[in-house]
Amino acid sequence: MSSQTLNHFDDEGRVHMVDVSDKPVSAREAVAGGLVLMAQSTKRRILSGTMKKGDVLSVAELAGVLGAKHTSFLIPLCHPLPLSHVSVKCEFLESDDDANARLSITATAKTTGQTGVEMEALTACTTAALTVYDMCKAIDRQITITEIRLLQKSGGKSGDYQAAP
Repeated sequence: MSSQTLNHFDDEGRVHMVDVSDKPVSAREAVAGGLVLMAQSTKRRILSGTMKKGDVLSVAELAGVLGAKHTSFLIPLCHPLPLSHVSVKCEFLESDDDANARLSITATAKTTGQTGVEMEALTACTTAALTVYDMCKAIDRQITITEIRLLQKSGGKSGDYQAAP
């Protein structure tokens, strides 16, 4: 089957979960990243610990882990996977833009199985970003979530992938 084939559809055009039962088990890892843009004043409040809803970065990282664990409930055709590791890291980047602070979110997911963990890493990253928005929206409605993408993956038949910088 070519990589261009839409394998979530059967020969009659009906949607189905891809059958991975004949695929070999292998170690798989995926890393996703994204950015949350916000006002500098919001960044200062997060770093000073003065947000009313609590420790924004710790809660976002935990939410990302939970998001990865629930991916198959959110994305209809994802296989439920036994995740062996999920980590989410939120850190502010230096910025030349005085108006906007940039929060980088990086999520890593690992498993040993018959299908990859890209969706779990992407869901972790997205869930963490949405949590930042939720915890800060009362003081900054201009928060923007952007550039969520797969950064790298390893394992499986299609091999390794590394996104362009």
